[in-house]
Amino acid sequence: MNNRAVLLANLGSPDAPEVPEVRKYLKQFLMDPYVIQLPWLLRALIVNLLVLPKRPYSSAEAYRSVWTEQGSPLVYRSHELLKALKSKLDLPVAMAMRYGNPSIESQIKSLVANDDKGGIDEILFIPLYPHHADSTVTTSIKEAERAIRDNNFSVKLQPLKPFYDNKLYIDALVNSAAQELSENFDHVLFSYHGLPELHITKSDPTGNHCLKNESCCSSTSPSPAHATCYRHQVLRTTECFAQKAGLSPNQYTLAYQSRLGRAKWLEPSTEQTLVKLAEQGMKKILVLCPAFVTDCLETLEEIDIRGRETFLAAGGEELTYIPCLNNNDDWVECLASWIKEYPLVTSTAQ
Repeated sequence: MNNRAVLLANLGSPDAPEVPEVRKYLKQFLMDPYVIQLPWLLRALIVNLLVLPKRPYSSAEAYRSVWTEQGSPLVYRSHELLKALKSKLDLPVAMAMRYGNPSIESQIKSLVANDDKGGIDEILFIPLYPHHADSTVTTSIKEAERAIRDNNFSVKLQPLKPFYDNKLYIDALVNSAAQELSENFDHVLFSYHGLPELHITKSDPTGNHCLKNESCCSSTSPSPAHATCYRHQVLRTTECFAQKAGLSPNQYTLAYQSRLGRAKWLEPSTEQTLVKLAEQGMKKILVLCPAFVTDCLETLEEIDIRGRETFLAAGGEELTYIPCLNNNDDWVECLASWIKEYPLVTSTAQ
């Protein structure tokens, strides 16, 4: 067996919930060409003239509403996951953030420098995103490749593929909601991070499949485009969850959150869907965010705080947010098994 190390990567967070730190974080995030997919000059003008003058103030306030004594929820929960995972493995494991600290490059350097088994041959790289998107998976892989190349490390990077319909992942996801699903509820809302439609079509290797018709993402119409289609993959996760949990089609809805800018994004929006569900008479709903495996600003502030306010203001009575997998035992065992069995991680939910 190769001398392997493991590097997990999450999105990241500002170092503090204050305007200067948030501005620095947002600039790094939004200037990534995989996030705002425009030429550098136009991207720089949008970020520096339209976003950074005002956005850091509202974002800092949002971060303060979920900040903890341990710091950023995303960062400290990621390190809780790392600690639990290390107890299951007998090889070097580290956690990095694509933006902010600790960086992917710093963690790769640390893995190589601290190797005591005669030299690491490969790094199993696990971007902690179940679904493919250039703005999450691709940019993380490209940054890891750059760090290895720029430091002249003789290490092979082995990225784990998106695991949106992996049986162990689906089982862990359903188990995380088992208690709430066993109680009375009117509806389940699956809220996924949104993407501009342009990101979907640009990722289409066929050039003529994605978003061409309503059924393009159906699992009954297989296409090579599905391997990189975020929309297909979130639909597939929802389908697998519903099947495993025994939900009928009228018991759940899928929507997309976290929009930014004026481009056309995937629909329907989570905010509008919450209002619509309340207006349809749904009083008690459950909300899951399967695009995230770790609770963060988008789940804790956008859904558990603002989403609840939106639903109640529209006439709903109770919104129960179901936390992400975080460091749940099932999720830790899932990751540990993938690492031990790699590259045999091919089983899916069906």
